[in-house]
Amino acid sequence: MNPFDQAYHELCTEVLEIGNHRDDRTATGTISKFGHQLRFDLSKGFPLLTTKKVSFKLIATELIWFIRGDTNLRYLLQYNNNIWNEWAFEKYIQSSDYTGPDMTDFGHRSLVDPDFKVQYDEEMKNFKNAILTDDEFMQKHGDLGNVYGKQWRDWVGADGQHFDQLKTVIDQIKQSPNSRRHIISAWNPAEIESMALPPCHTLFQFYVEDNKLSCQLYQRSADIFLGVPFNIASYSLLTHLIARECGLEVGEFVHTFGDAHIYSNHIDAVQTQLERTSFAPPELIIHTDKSIFDIEYEDLEIVNYSSHPPIKAPIAV
Repeated sequence: MNPFDQAYHELCTEVLEIGNHRDDRTATGTISKFGHQLRFDLSKGFPLLTTKKVSFKLIATELIWFIRGDTNLRYLLQYNNNIWNEWAFEKYIQSSDYTGPDMTDFGHRSLVDPDFKVQYDEEMKNFKNAILTDDEFMQKHGDLGNVYGKQWRDWVGADGQHFDQLKTVIDQIKQSPNSRRHIISAWNPAEIESMALPPCHTLFQFYVEDNKLSCQLYQRSADIFLGVPFNIASYSLLTHLIARECGLEVGEFVHTFGDAHIYSNHIDAVQTQLERTSFAPPELIIHTDKSIFDIEYEDLEIVNYSSHPPIKAPIAV
């Protein structure tokens, strides 16, 4: 078992063995552990899990979306990235502009009612097409509020001043690498209610030692099966990009969790994954000298990625 998959499997096993059964906001139910930490040495390869296939394209395009400060679905949908659709769609069906069939509780109903699933798929298809082709609709219903990209690139303080956290931290790393203040926060209490989903990965800090850049993420809420594999790879990619921007090598990605949970309808999928052995981790290649602020998905490549097939599981909205 490679060390990246091993660390993830140990987290899954521990939560299943000692976790607490808890109700949650989505009414799905979870098995949860409070407080856990994983460490990934990025010099040993890129931590894209191999015991199930994980889409690097989805991870990279979402991260570029954050880096650009974008909060609208259109860029993601242009890359067929659908991981934020449900939250924008939920806001749309609650608006006076929506005149279609009742979509209340679509996340659960689409799993248990085949006839409703057909309706839901059609409404979601129409919604996505409108985001991609209708500028007015996109502006009104494609925006997710002041989510990650907005906080990273355009934090608004109590005094109304705008602050680019990402650019500032990169400049600080270059000018004062030993500082203990290389921190970016997505948790802006004054703007939580304006977000389609309050940030789960809330705060991250960079640390320079021996010309290597490490990153530690604090994640308040972690969907272990669907979300965490993406979070691991996303912040590892961000560490690579910022290290390159600052003329540094990569060190560790340290992943610290608050509420780490497995949804009750993901347990079978987790157990299937735990039965699998791993492949060697892949490598990341960056095919450009562009700044992190100009990077495109096409500039990035994962090579030598072997994995088991993907495992599907429903998302809790």
